[in-house]
Amino acid sequence: MSERSYAILETRGVVRLAGVDDARGFLQGLVTNDVSAVARGRAVYAGLLSPQGKYLHDFLVFELGDGIALDCERARIGDLIRRLTIYRLRARIDIADASESYLVAALMDRGTPELAHLDGAAFPDPRLAALGWRAVLPRATAGVRLEAAGYAPAGAHAYESLRIALGVPDGSRDMVVDKSFLLESNFEELHGVDFAKGCYVGQENTARQKHRGTVRKRLMPVAIDGPPPAPGTPILFAGGDAGTMRSSIDGKGIALLRLEVVDKAAETSQPLVAGDARLTPLRPGWADA
Repeated sequence: MSERSYAILETRGVVRLAGVDDARGFLQGLVTNDVSAVARGRAVYAGLLSPQGKYLHDFLVFELGDGIALDCERARIGDLIRRLTIYRLRARIDIADASESYLVAALMDRGTPELAHLDGAAFPDPRLAALGWRAVLPRATAGVRLEAAGYAPAGAHAYESLRIALGVPDGSRDMVVDKSFLLESNFEELHGVDFAKGCYVGQENTARQKHRGTVRKRLMPVAIDGPPPAPGTPILFAGGDAGTMRSSIDGKGIALLRLEVVDKAAETSQPLVAGDARLTPLRPGWADA
């Protein structure tokens, strides 16, 4: 893969928020991160939760033109817009799907992209520096402009391999809607939640888990020896429940694992088992950041 490569992420969509009233302020009271930190060339990672603090959506929040936009899961964009519209009440803000006009690309290097006369947005991925940059560009000219800037097409498979190796979840593929909690999905380590920003939907339960230290499971990268287990496959250790498989590619995957079992597996050098595969947990270097 080229040192400067890009992948078009067709599984990602774009929601634009703009209007007479402040879209940034509207989001600030809803999502898990501090939207006031968003600026040109700077995005934040955030989630939208149920009142019980359970995962509904996650996205990157960034500036696009004279408004705010969300880089989000395209297959669930209708549900996201529906939920945002419910909270809008009387605020004069337009919330629209802009996925037909803009596409999302992952720029897989840590340098600063040279995208002259940018009609769109580009910013470092706020979750991990190792993910590189994100670009949201007009669909009709994105590939031409990226290649003119020195990027070679690598395909979505290359980005997927990088993401999974790092243990970074990809929306509802790795987090269960209305069931998963943010802290077991590594939102704090991936800079997706701000405990000092004030209230947001689901804040009370999230803060309680943080301060009581009640997280007992975590999403974690795993090495796979054998056929890749399907998402949702139960993971066993010594015959007992160890967790659940999530997404995978090229002999590596992401799994929701019980932390006490991960420690026991490391102490005894015994593998975890999912279907006909043996799994070895790989604690990422950023996990305790």
